[in-house]
Order: sequence, then structure tokens, then C-alpha cells
Amino acid sequence: MVLLELQIFPNDKGVNLSPYVARAMDIIDKSGVTYQMTPMGTILEGEWDDVMAVVTACFKDLEKDCDRITTNIKIDYRAGDKSRLKSKITSVENVLGRTLTS
Repeated sequence: MVLLELQIFPNDKGVNLSPYVARAMDIIDKSGVTYQMTPMGTILEGEWDDVMAVVTACFKDLEKDCDRITTNIKIDYRAGDKSRLKSKITSVENVLGRTLTS
């Protein structure tokens, strides 16, 4: 199972990038891959080929009308099929003995 953190945005479209981020989020949301959006990126969870296909689809969509695209990817792989998107947070909270606020 892969946790993949993705940041993808154009560098040639000024300072308001929400329309481009929204396009990528639409692709992610419709992909069927489990995800969690954050203010600084989106975490995808699934099998390698599935999450990489989503990354590729996001890139290909922006490539249509963006001449410069920045993509930052961080990947954590762990054998098995157990979801870790929420369990990693729960594990830290268990150590602390309390729920963290977001």
C-alpha cells in the first residue's frame, strides 16, 4: 500500500492557482482512489499503479494549457493492504493519550 503526497501546480499562471488545483482535485476525486486534501497538497492512498495513474492524469490535464508545471511527490510504501491514511494519525494520538486538533 502506498501513501503518496502530491503537490501539482503551474508556474506560469500568476498567483491565483485555485482553478488549476481544482482541476487536479476533480481528477483525484473521480479516480476512486482514497485521498485526503490538505492546504499544502493531497495525500493519495492505494496501489502503486493506481496512485501513479492519478498523478499522470493530473499532469496530462495541466499540460494542455500550462507551459511550466511544478510537481512534488513524496511516497511511503509499506507491504500489506491495510489503510494507513488515518491509522498513522491515530497511532500518534495513542502515544500522546489524546486527540490532536486540526
